[in-house]
Amino acid sequence: MKTQRPISTDDEHVVLKFRPRTSAHPPGGAPQQDVKREAKDLSRYERTRDEPDDFRHRMLANLAAFAFTVALTAIGIWLAMSIAELRKNQDCVLMGRRDCAQISSIPRS
Repeated sequence: MKTQRPISTDDEHVVLKFRPRTSAHPPGGAPQQDVKREAKDLSRYERTRDEPDDFRHRMLANLAAFAFTVALTAIGIWLAMSIAELRKNQDCVLMGRRDCAQISSIPRS
């Protein structure tokens, strides 16, 4: 079998000259004034050195975030296990079996 190649002309192939950037701001980039304005906007998030570090509040926030993550993980695992059990029971019923339900231990008398 003959392979087919697309017809191409020499006009389609062009070699571009690579010019490395030497300045921090490439041509056509953001002007220096915009960069200074962005830096001034970030100053409102800086803390002064006079403010004490609220270690207790930060640790409580970390503890709350950790508890939320653990609870979310536990709920996800429980949900995945219950979905798997429901699917297993549904497959059992759809196969026509009658012994799909689990019988808990029967007390002996």
